[in-house]
Amino acid sequence: MDVSLTLWALTILGLCALIAADFFIGGRKPHEVSLKEAGIWTAVWIALAALFGLGLLVFGGGAPAGEFFAGFVTEKSLSVDNLFVFVLIMGKFAVPAKYQQRVLMVGVLIALVLRAGFIGAGAAIIAHFSWIFYLFGAFLIWTAWKLVQEARAEEHDEEFEENRFLKMVERRFPSTDAYHGTRLFIVENGRRLMTPMLIVMLAIGTTDVLFALDSIPAIFGLTQDPYIVFTANAFALMGLRQLYFLIGGLLEKLVHLSYGLSVILGFIGVKLVLHALHESGVAVPEISIPVSLGVICAVLVITTLTSLRASKKERQAAEVAAREDLTV
Repeated sequence: MDVSLTLWALTILGLCALIAADFFIGGRKPHEVSLKEAGIWTAVWIALAALFGLGLLVFGGGAPAGEFFAGFVTEKSLSVDNLFVFVLIMGKFAVPAKYQQRVLMVGVLIALVLRAGFIGAGAAIIAHFSWIFYLFGAFLIWTAWKLVQEARAEEHDEEFEENRFLKMVERRFPSTDAYHGTRLFIVENGRRLMTPMLIVMLAIGTTDVLFALDSIPAIFGLTQDPYIVFTANAFALMGLRQLYFLIGGLLEKLVHLSYGLSVILGFIGVKLVLHALHESGVAVPEISIPVSLGVICAVLVITTLTSLRASKKERQAAEVAAREDLTV
């Protein structure tokens, strides 16, 4: 898809306008986000993504639109895994409920800027080194296998471990232990101190970089168009804040999520390897975007249904065990 600098500029300005509207309408005043508010804004962001995809269909054709929707669904599903870590971060820094949406908004913006850098670097590498598809494909297949192993071993980190960047910031800049509203810095006894609000924002934004290590290669496995890669990531990330409040209580019920994500990453990894072989002149079939989108959606639906069924059975078993204990 041939994208001019003008279209890039208009797209970025449009995204900035949407982010500003989100902030001034729903996020300017600190408050606890209700399920109703989170549901409405989640629907709004999904509708905006759908409208953008339809715009690509009208002005760019079926191929770019299909790549966008496949990329958006993939990035959205992978971003759900981020929420588990976000919950741990909020708990570690004891973020008051009314400030959590501000933390997520700024943290997600930091993550989007960092991902833009990853996307630019990935696009430049792909343009000059076609063999990188083999590396991306192998990495995604390996990541899928690691997810399966962790899911089978039921390895779930209960504590958030700060990354090196965050530790460096905390060492070099003095900070307070208490929150001071949404302020990032305060002056106390003549010293300029950083508040926990800024630290937790940096934690959210920089931790997302770890997730980008598999999500960026995954979407490049669906499309090599930097414009589509960027916009799919942008729409997936910008609705993440509302999704956090909407399904925060359901995260523990998605017990098969790791299996579903591993299938998606493994599938895209195979698709990348086949594409690399095809580009090298080997006569192998390539997986089309409609097939990719169908597989990704089917895996997510099946994973969600089996997760909810397993959680229901586990809850019923716990209730039976509790009743038996009472009768003893």
